[in-house]
Amino acid sequence: MNAFALLTAVNGNLSKNDIAGNSAFANWFANQLSAFTPLNTAIALGEALIAGIIIALVYKKTYKGVLYSPSFSLTLILLCLVTTPVVMAIGSNVALSMGMVGALSIVRFRTAVKDPLDTAYMFWSITMGILLGADAVLIAAVALLGISVIMLGLSFFRFRKPNAYLLVLHYTTENENAFDSQRASNVESEIESELRQSATTHRLRSKTVTRGGTEMTVEVRLDRRSDIVRNMLNIHGVSDATLVACQTETGA
Repeated sequence: MNAFALLTAVNGNLSKNDIAGNSAFANWFANQLSAFTPLNTAIALGEALIAGIIIALVYKKTYKGVLYSPSFSLTLILLCLVTTPVVMAIGSNVALSMGMVGALSIVRFRTAVKDPLDTAYMFWSITMGILLGADAVLIAAVALLGISVIMLGLSFFRFRKPNAYLLVLHYTTENENAFDSQRASNVESEIESELRQSATTHRLRSKTVTRGGTEMTVEVRLDRRSDIVRNMLNIHGVSDATLVACQTETGA
């Protein structure tokens, strides 16, 4: 075999390999597009973004806690966005869906959710992502609208007890060297009167008496926004007042 024949044979083999490689790539690409197209994916993500924003707005509107967290609202939107393409992928492949279930079963979340209602909002975002990923747009729209109306309606009803706070007061007598029990009794009477007016309920938690004055810690439940700290400072003898939000329930 001469050099020309050998070169012709090598070129022929390379051409066949290139054709076979291009054909395999074309088949793989066609299989990917048969499951879902980039346009369908973009539409689904757009729908998930709208649903996530609506859920975040409802959460912000119905939030009744002490400190609103904007990052949690972004988390709700992200959960809806992430769940949608995952469901689209596993919906077109049974083997992949089984592997995905096994992978998610070993995931452990370390972040503690303080309010059970926040967990419900997270499940709501995930559910919307599942529905949109499964192309159940009508069911997703009805569920989104229905739950939003229900949550906004329930926000007008008071299912919770008033917010609990710890009120820390420091008060002294006119004579700083010798503690005046009569003056202290008058100050405490004014404090008690103010607590009855500003707080729904109040309970004495601790009281420390020193030669320089008294420190009193009272658990109060505020049903409405009232400037209880400023009112306490207006009482003659009260040197400072601190209002601290309770993270957990400390009693009925």
